[in-house]
Amino acid sequence: MPGSNCTQANEFSLAGFTENLATQVTLFLLFLLTYLVTILGNLGMITLIRASALLHSPMYYFLGNLAFVNLCTATIITPRMLAGVLLGTRGITYAGCMAQTFTFGLFLATECFLLAAMAYDRYVAICHPLLYPLVMSPECCSRLVTGSYLLGLTNGVGQTIGMSSLFFCSSSTIDLFFCDISMLISLSTSDTTLSLVILRTSSSLLGVPSMLVVLVSYVAIISSILSISSAEGKRKAFSTCASHLTAVSTFYGALIFMYLIPRSDTSRGGDKWAAVLYTVVTPMLNPFIYSLRNQEVHGEIQSDEALLETQNNLGWRRRRSCSAGLNQARVKCCVHK
Repeated sequence: MPGSNCTQANEFSLAGFTENLATQVTLFLLFLLTYLVTILGNLGMITLIRASALLHSPMYYFLGNLAFVNLCTATIITPRMLAGVLLGTRGITYAGCMAQTFTFGLFLATECFLLAAMAYDRYVAICHPLLYPLVMSPECCSRLVTGSYLLGLTNGVGQTIGMSSLFFCSSSTIDLFFCDISMLISLSTSDTTLSLVILRTSSSLLGVPSMLVVLVSYVAIISSILSISSAEGKRKAFSTCASHLTAVSTFYGALIFMYLIPRSDTSRGGDKWAAVLYTVVTPMLNPFIYSLRNQEVHGEIQSDEALLETQNNLGWRRRRSCSAGLNQARVKCCVHK
């Protein structure tokens, strides 16, 4: 229990990356560019998937939801980080910190389960292609996505309950650029038993199962690919899951470094950059990882460009035809006169 002369902190201070002005300006421009690319990339992916009938399949249904989650994650973290880097406004209220803890926990767990669902989708597509339409039916996909959001909501509520049980009275400086429950637990001056139980339970029941689904799915996928006799068949099979494997490796690699590798307080400087990787960089890279490695997305982009060019050419021809007709009418009018 905190001491009787201790007052609960009403505001936290988020630590920055550096005090050097030139480095701050450089980081601001870099993070701003990253955020703009994240918004355009994920919104473009969502729009393309919704607009194209060719992309109305389970994989792109999951990918559209992943793009939405990435967009939300970046919006929760990056704008406040930009304000802190440029303006030095690193303070965040207790209520604001709790709201950020809730929303970040919600979308972080949701992304874990969406990646697991996408891994299972690739497993069925490669290892059991004849059963794919039956197993990955629209009803099954809807349940998987809905379940991902509900489990994310459970995680967010749990993290919020864990934070509400903490008391802060000595230091209110969080050594990170956003409110993270693990940092808040280490900062608390009260009994952290409940918060640690919630954190470990959510990690065990939510984080570990999703990682196991991804791991088991890709072990089966790789085994199935290696059993293919032709090199062309292996290449085609691997190309269908290479983009997802790249995204999963980046995301889970940063999470493992951040939360599972034990280290001393003096060696936690890398935590900020690991957090940047899965909160800022990964949401930006995912649309490009999936689109650059996928021929269907390429085809849709090229078809849209071809359609736009055709429409422009038709419009130019119509304008030219109308202009020619107008000139002929003028000539006839002059002749009659």
